[in-house]
Amino acid sequence: MRVRPTTPAALTEELADAVEAVQAPWARVAVDGAPGSGTVATADALAEALRVRGRDTVRVRMDDYVRAASVRLEFGHHDPESYYTTWFDHNGLTREVLRPLTSGGSGSVVPALWDSTLDRSPRLERVRLQRGGVALVDGPLMLGSGLDFDLTVHLWLPGGALARRVPEDLHWTLPAFSRYTEEVRPEALADHTVRTDRPGHPAIVDAL
Repeated sequence: MRVRPTTPAALTEELADAVEAVQAPWARVAVDGAPGSGTVATADALAEALRVRGRDTVRVRMDDYVRAASVRLEFGHHDPESYYTTWFDHNGLTREVLRPLTSGGSGSVVPALWDSTLDRSPRLERVRLQRGGVALVDGPLMLGSGLDFDLTVHLWLPGGALARRVPEDLHWTLPAFSRYTEEVRPEALADHTVRTDRPGHPAIVDAL
């Protein structure tokens, strides 16, 4: 494995360069990782850097693209199999975010589809991205699922770091992430893989 230590600021700029290099009408970017890996902070920092560079950017969170409670919680609140297979609404994300940002698409996306706390749609207005804009989607279990992204980033928590960094109240999801690692190998599948097991000291994986 070849790993290159970096800083959060340098990582953001390197990822922004990678987004800028995407040859597509709009750039659809995934920042994938388990809770505790830093997906929200990484995607937020990247969005801000892209806006500074003049790129119209919208942030989307997979936590706002979950299925209704009747589907999501059919087998209880802490079922790792449901979390892995039915928790997130990938079809909704494709319909409302990814497909509109393809050649011939409208460029209009829905930033959030479902409020899991209220268990209803937040009824947000569509956001129209200028041509050349970027949709940044962060969340878990996105790679290898058929979601059509132009650029993928995986924040990798290797070995025992996963159990240390995932919040205790979400430890019930750990079997889902173990399965994800075994079946998908997201650290190998992503366009860019970043080790985040040392908070504040990311490391870019140049070769596994």
